Amino acid sequence: MIDHIGIAVADLARSRAFYDAALAPLGISVVMEVSEAMTGGQGAHLGYGRGGKPDFWIGSGKAASGGVHVAFAATDRAGVDAFHAAALAAGGQDNGAPGLRPEYHPGYYGAFILDPDGNNIEAVHHGQAQQEGEAA
Repeated sequence: MIDHIGIAVADLARSRAFYDAALAPLGISVVMEVSEAMTGGQGAHLGYGRGGKPDFWIGSGKAASGGVHVAFAATDRAGVDAFHAAALAAGGQDNGAPGLRPEYHPGYYGAFILDPDGNNIEAVHHGQAQQEGEAA
């Protein structure tokens, strides 16, 4: 159900030092870094996890004003598309239309909505990389 979750932090370096130390005994470490340039100026993010998959994220910049980020796992791309349409119809604000996000990994297909309280809600499908025009 939950694919990953993220929280906003005021000082990414300070929070990194804290989480690096606190999570190390659990075998959890930074497995992915997303720069501010990669997000189009919306802050930098660190993904913590085990085995190469980031399950817990901390982020700064614009993300720090938005509260919580929760990503729900979709079984396919059509589910991501349907989530986005339903969330918009329910009053959500578009925060990223459905599409591939190769900067995260090939095959990452997600859509983002701001809920009524400004939380960043996502649906994501971790599929195989597909050629443009190929069926999902």
